Amino acid sequence: MKTEIIYEDGELLVVWKPAGLATQTAKTEQADVVSELKNYLARTAPGKGAPYLGIIHRLDQPVEGMLVFAKKRSAAAALTAQLGGQGNAGLMNKQYYAVLCGKPVPEEGELVDYLRKGTDGRAQVAGKGPGHPQEPAGKPAILSYRVLQTVAASSGDELSLADIRIETGRFHQIRAQMANAGVPLLGDVKYGNERTGAAAQRLGVRTVALCAYRLELVHPVSGKLLQFEKLPQTRGFSFFSLSGEQDRLR
Repeated sequence: MKTEIIYEDGELLVVWKPAGLATQTAKTEQADVVSELKNYLARTAPGKGAPYLGIIHRLDQPVEGMLVFAKKRSAAAALTAQLGGQGNAGLMNKQYYAVLCGKPVPEEGELVDYLRKGTDGRAQVAGKGPGHPQEPAGKPAILSYRVLQTVAASSGDELSLADIRIETGRFHQIRAQMANAGVPLLGDVKYGNERTGAAAQRLGVRTVALCAYRLELVHPVSGKLLQFEKLPQTRGFSFFSLSGEQDRLR
């Protein structure tokens, strides 16, 4: 099983999804996290019928990081309520490391845009945030970012390591918003450009440098705050000193 189980109890599973593995796919010949976990539950807790697995949120296939799944419908409802909307909205915190091509100005800030899904399978910025015209299909997308380190790689390319927190969970949100801000993610073939593509090739980076490294949530039964962290595993992050950042978070 490619998926790594980080935490498990009777209500939920927290796992690490490696880059390149889909969260869920309709292609029967292709492995995904959901299929792996259902097979795992069938082996470890056999019972009548297929085991229940509630999908709370997803990560894009090229992205690595933390995911939480529910093992009961009641837990799924409670966890989903923490994502956004009303009541317990905002109790679930998802933080990301991203490697940016260049350095954003300012180095710390908030991006507020409207995003819509285009016919080409990409997220498109349909307009700016509150107070600006919104196209009918656009949904608000809000994230905050902070540059932690900036380096000049051996290839001469300027790269920045950013800590990103999303307030909304939109399709390809981080990738689309950072590209629109002029700093595409390293290795992102969908939202990058010829310059960033050449940089990834020079550096041997073959997947987007984006990692959901930290997940915080409130346990649906005990009410205890659970926190999980893990360092990125893909090459795009190898140009930075991440151990110091992890120590800073503790």
